[in-house]
Amino acid sequence: VQLQASGGGLVQPGGSLRLSCKASGFTLDKNSIGWFRQAPGKEREGISCISWKDGRTYYRDSVKGRFTISRDDATNTVYLQMNSLKPEDTAVYYCAAARPVVLISLEPSVYDYWGQGTQVTVSS
Repeated sequence: VQLQASGGGLVQPGGSLRLSCKASGFTLDKNSIGWFRQAPGKEREGISCISWKDGRTYYRDSVKGRFTISRDDATNTVYLQMNSLKPEDTAVYYCAAARPVVLISLEPSVYDYWGQGTQVTVSS
């Protein structure tokens, strides 16, 4: 099982980025996928997830209305579209695959497989 996160970069406040999480070794119809982030000196926090069962999505309050998670079963890829980015969104972003019994959760402990992380920096 592998997850490859990409798409990070430097963007000005108010800008947009789209992160990608390419999964291999399993299919997205078996494991829910979550996006997490970790800023320097802070704990890793869950920001969004998408259920393997019905595609239902869930967001952390601080990103609701700005971020959109989606999945493409044909390419086994999950995306995180991030709009209206703020300096406080600066962090390393990770995607992860949850245990099969998990449908929706932002709790890192229920995710067994993690990608390598991609840096997002929001600064003028």
